[in-house]
Amino acid sequence: MSPRVSPARAAVAAAALCGLLAGCAGTSASGDGQGSDTRFVSGDGNVTEYEAAGRKTVQDVGGDALDGKPVKLADLKGKVVVVNFWASWCAPCRGEAPSLEQVYTENKAKGVEFLGVNFKDSKANAQAFERKLKVTYPSLFDADGQVTLAFRAVPPNAIPSTLVLDRQGRVAARIIGSTTYSKLNPLVAKAVAEK
Repeated sequence: MSPRVSPARAAVAAAALCGLLAGCAGTSASGDGQGSDTRFVSGDGNVTEYEAAGRKTVQDVGGDALDGKPVKLADLKGKVVVVNFWASWCAPCRGEAPSLEQVYTENKAKGVEFLGVNFKDSKANAQAFERKLKVTYPSLFDADGQVTLAFRAVPPNAIPSTLVLDRQGRVAARIIGSTTYSKLNPLVAKAVAEK
């Protein structure tokens, strides 16, 4: 089912994205990235699924991962990809990390890839987050928010947010706010089952 979006809902979504970007703008993203401002827009875990005919394609997403290696979303076309937007300063991000890792480890043999997008953070804090929470999939370092803006067709709208992309690189589902294993795994399984 394709969600119907009224002009009022579209305006709210645009305002939420602006709030996300502006709310996080106080965090020092340049220089040492050690800003103490940790404002973020919190989502409620709402899930939106998109019918294949109405899905938006995500293009031109890429950059350097936290380990310094270049990553391009286009290189993962043909696979189901889960994109998670997170930051080390975000408590719900810490809470959902074990669930994301579990879904990843259980599905990678099925050709499912995960890609994190570390938003408005310092590289040192983001790397410490990944080590402490044993995150094994790569994350793009998005200190200035430019990678996140590339998702404007279906914006994440909150930190954390998670997108499930189908094999054609189109957004099949979006979770605004923290996710859980029981919420994310069925969405991934549904995308894997699509031909």
